[in-house]
Amino acid sequence: MREVVFDTETTGFDPFNGDRVVEIGCVIVEDYLPTTEVYHTYINPERDMPSSAEQVHGLSEEFLKGHPTFSEIIADFRDFCGDMKLVAHNAEFDMKFINWEMKNLGFTVFPASRAVDTLSIARRKFPGASNTLDALCKRFSIDNSNRVKHGALLDAELLAEVYLELMGGRQTGFGLASEGSNIETVGPEAPIEKIRRTPRPHSASQEELDSHKAFIKTIENSLWD
Repeated sequence: MREVVFDTETTGFDPFNGDRVVEIGCVIVEDYLPTTEVYHTYINPERDMPSSAEQVHGLSEEFLKGHPTFSEIIADFRDFCGDMKLVAHNAEFDMKFINWEMKNLGFTVFPASRAVDTLSIARRKFPGASNTLDALCKRFSIDNSNRVKHGALLDAELLAEVYLELMGGRQTGFGLASEGSNIETVGPEAPIEKIRRTPRPHSASQEELDSHKAFIKTIENSLWD
């Protein structure tokens, strides 16, 4: 099973009010394991960069002017994603921006059924806990020390590791050493001495039988009489 774990950086929170995508980072995972197949691009939003957004991701208007527009990267991005599921943290936000950009260019948008939201998965697994990407990295002991600022590719790579842990880790099944597996047994197998307990008596004693008979006689028209 192949899926695309992705992240975006933007100029703000709402594409319907003029905000645009400025960076996309993608990592393909296969059976939840991250691969070396990645896609990354910076995008010229063709507008100014609010200082509040620049403080988050560090991408300036001047820097982005030297990169392609969304219309110039859309074909490569769609080809990379193919028909795979799209995995994102708070997927509604990222899908909203990607779909606005595609619709604006006359392309068919990605249906909601293709999205996998790791934030929703984390909230179901850890209700009441902090489920930000940084918090999940800490929970799963994933090194995010390079995450000084938000960056789409770095965040996608971290999310791929988090997604693997959310889905059960590197061994999702219960057969840790089943037949035909490539897991080697380390060291000789020591015999296990089984301690057998003396069976406990379950039959009623004569005193209990007599007590039961006496109780039955107190019931009028008893079925046991």
